[in-house]
Amino acid sequence: MDTIELQRIARIENDNWWYRERREILSAELLRFSVPGTAVDIGAASGACCRVLADHGWSATAIDLSPDAVALARTRGVEAYEGDARYLPLPESGYDLALALDVLEHVEDDTRAAAEIARVLRPGGTALVSVPCDMALWSAHDVALGRVRRYSRRTLVDLLDGAELVVERVWSRGVLHRPLLRLLRNRTVRREDLAPLHPVVNEALRLSAALERRLPTASWPGVRLFARARRPG
Repeated sequence: MDTIELQRIARIENDNWWYRERREILSAELLRFSVPGTAVDIGAASGACCRVLADHGWSATAIDLSPDAVALARTRGVEAYEGDARYLPLPESGYDLALALDVLEHVEDDTRAAAEIARVLRPGGTALVSVPCDMALWSAHDVALGRVRRYSRRTLVDLLDGAELVVERVWSRGVLHRPLLRLLRNRTVRREDLAPLHPVVNEALRLSAALERRLPTASWPGVRLFARARRPG
């Protein structure tokens, strides 16, 4: 992640509908655990998800390739270290939960990154992964964000299976937003397109995301996929 993109995320993440939605999903997943434990957030950027983990009583560590991201996370009270998702500077079997949210699509060797997720989890530990889905939606926006692929359900499951993780659930998000994304997918992206959304647009997207949580759309085509997987043990 370059410095400009990091600054953009830090500027918008408190109010942006997607970052808020991602934190809601993480909070809901944390309710599955009877007691908090240790967690690592891979590709943590400014450490927003680590703060969610801390709010739920977890001991959280942030890892990011960008030294600027690490420095920013530390200024926000997050334990953060510089590291590559393919070669995590972490001990084997050290964590109850590993997050890789909107990360794997940026990594050329995602097989290696998935194997590292499995390596740092304790036996019985959980991985929570999110990725953009469907190469049919590939656009200039993906290029601008530094992505190298989008995933199908099959390719995501195969990736996690290949890392010897047991996939427990795969579900879609952004089902209600997909028609708009398909409409815009071939539009040229300018730097200002990565700026904060207009408040009215942002609120409309937030409300539609909240509505989607109440609808039986998890198996429908969306714009992102989430997966929960477990290291056997």
